[in-house]
Amino acid sequence: MLKRYIENFKKFRPLLTELVERDIKIKYRKSVLGVLWTLLNPLLMMVILAIVFSNLFKFDIENYPVYILSGQVIYNFFNESTTSAMSSIINNASLLKKVYIPKYMFVISRILSSIINMLASHCALLIVMIVMGCEMHWTMILFPIPAALLIVFCLGIGLILATLTVKFRDIMHLYGVFTTGLMYLTPVIYAMSLLPGWLSKIVMINPVTNYLMMYRDVMLNGCCFTLSGFFLGLAESAAALIIGLVLFAKKQDTFILNI
Repeated sequence: MLKRYIENFKKFRPLLTELVERDIKIKYRKSVLGVLWTLLNPLLMMVILAIVFSNLFKFDIENYPVYILSGQVIYNFFNESTTSAMSSIINNASLLKKVYIPKYMFVISRILSSIINMLASHCALLIVMIVMGCEMHWTMILFPIPAALLIVFCLGIGLILATLTVKFRDIMHLYGVFTTGLMYLTPVIYAMSLLPGWLSKIVMINPVTNYLMMYRDVMLNGCCFTLSGFFLGLAESAAALIIGLVLFAKKQDTFILNI
């Protein structure tokens, strides 16, 4: 099965490029600033969150705006990539009914589009760190490792969601509520040290928390992530991808009956 996926991927790679370009053009169509919003969105949200939580809730975290923005880079990618992948099959129903295209290409194109936005947010983080005089650590060159693990994890979750949504459309509405709640179970705006022990254990169950902590270690803390964190992230990514591929392959022939 995996070999067939790889062969089709090579064959339809030009199409994948077209799909990614289309997704980006549609997102910023008729926008004055266009792709600059990929930089401005996280920066504006960082300013709002920093003002609210540093003044109203008195979170005493060093370089709090940078802390928030680093959390946004990871969580926003997870949210955007899985949400857009979820509707990728349904939104391309008319095309799937006309010609043969490997259906997982639509899921992958949404993940790749989100990667571009994540890289823009990562650049925004670097700019903010320079402006605020943060120390630049050599460990920053390791950021592709947690990013890659998160991308694989999101691809697996995206395949699962895309498969289920074809049959159960209510998932599209429920998932928005789920991701909103999940954000508060991810240390985007608060530090793990502020949580009581029982709540800290619950937050650590969230897979996104581990990827976020790995990212902050190399970007902000100037240290390498722990081996236990790396292998946990690797296991979660592999499990999500395997389950996603198996479920998608098993159900993809029935998509045409439900879209």
